[in-house]
Amino acid sequence: MRQPIDDASTDNTLELVSRLTAEDRRIHIYNHHINKGTAEARNLGTAKATGELIAFLDSDDLWHKDKLKLQVNELDSVDVCFGSYEIIDEIGRPLNIKVEAIPSLDYIKLLKANYIGNLTGIYNVSKLGKIYTKNIRKRQDWLLWLEALKRSNKPAKGLKDTLAFYRIKKNSLSSNKLHLIKYNFDVYKKGLEFGFMKSMIFLIRFFIEHFFVKKRLVKSIS
Repeated sequence: MRQPIDDASTDNTLELVSRLTAEDRRIHIYNHHINKGTAEARNLGTAKATGELIAFLDSDDLWHKDKLKLQVNELDSVDVCFGSYEIIDEIGRPLNIKVEAIPSLDYIKLLKANYIGNLTGIYNVSKLGKIYTKNIRKRQDWLLWLEALKRSNKPAKGLKDTLAFYRIKKNSLSSNKLHLIKYNFDVYKKGLEFGFMKSMIFLIRFFIEHFFVKKRLVKSIS
């Protein structure tokens, strides 16, 4: 079942998706009359979902046509699966950059940095239950996958295959890394409710992991 969430868009998105719902009964659209932000939109989609698996796709990103097929095959042995993704520009042109997934990811490793590209993640609701995230400005997805691995007694499985395509926009919050210092701190302080000093220690660990370990996963491709 597909559950598109329209977070008070100002273009013709609602009209276009409404036409799709008439053609495919598996699609049900829900909309906010006022913009409530990413966390509430994803949480609404989670609340309305009826299937055994939940995955997310923001409106500006793309899934590979075989994404779900590849991951469903893995979810018999794990509760969470994610994969590699490639970067595209605003109009969908490839930037020849691939972010590779690590083959196995546990909660402790994920605490150090966000290794799951949200557009590639999927989790088993029948094993973990539905997971809702806190309404912080950014990095809500990191909190969600941390909770998923906390509930699971198994590491997440990372696939080398390209599962999705992440769109980079000029001047976007995701592209301005300096602005994300506060948001990474908020994951520890507000999201995980660590004390101030513990949050600062984990933020320092985050920068070490992000710039000296995770950066190695960003590859140039031809």
